[in-house]
Amino acid sequence: MDYLFLTGASSGVGRELAVYLSGSYNLIINGRNEERLAETKALCKNDVLIWPYDLTKTDTLEEDLSTWIKGAEVSIVSFVHCAGLMKMMPLRSADSKSLYDTFATNVFAPELITKVLTSRKTNGKNLKSVVFISSNISNRGAAAFSVYGSSKSALDGLMRNLAIELAPNVRVNSVLPGGMITEMTKDLFSDENVKKQFEMNYPLGIGTPADIAPTVEFLLSDNSKWITGQQFVVDGGRTIDITERNR
Repeated sequence: MDYLFLTGASSGVGRELAVYLSGSYNLIINGRNEERLAETKALCKNDVLIWPYDLTKTDTLEEDLSTWIKGAEVSIVSFVHCAGLMKMMPLRSADSKSLYDTFATNVFAPELITKVLTSRKTNGKNLKSVVFISSNISNRGAAAFSVYGSSKSALDGLMRNLAIELAPNVRVNSVLPGGMITEMTKDLFSDENVKKQFEMNYPLGIGTPADIAPTVEFLLSDNSKWITGQQFVVDGGRTIDITERNR
């Protein structure tokens, strides 16, 4: 049976993507919290398998995932990396652990997972499409985002290089969302001043995970069969707006 492998599915954007994509795919969902993954599974359609794993454990990731895939006897045709570690951190607060954990989750893990899924011994030649969930900060900059922002820039660099290396058998693209209202950010947006500032900066308003899900589905499908190595910015016009506003 064919499956889509989705990381970061225990909450937020990943959970929303799982529910949306489960209408078209059987899913393997990943996250650190098995109980939350079970909650996500209950919301989904079709067949859903759970692989609970902390993606910062990169030393054993390849072996553990390969063993699990062989034991489950599944065929993985698509991969969406939505797991992400984000923490606002000024340069003076950055340290090696925060850097490693962020890059392990946001960059190292998707590369190692893609390596496993393109292994003929583990997954045959079944993988066809990969989508990385990046961020619109990938091509820009912001105070206190040097760790997170640089990891997303690295993720998009990874996407471009894998797109060339894995062509023509596997397509690799990324989706760059802007600020969205999710379980993780709802407390932030409960501050009316913060919410107002975001609304001023987003020509189409603040987004939700539902706004990026159709783009992800498009990039996984045969409708995008001649697209690879591309960044798809879905941010309500935030990154093209240079209007001067009162702050």
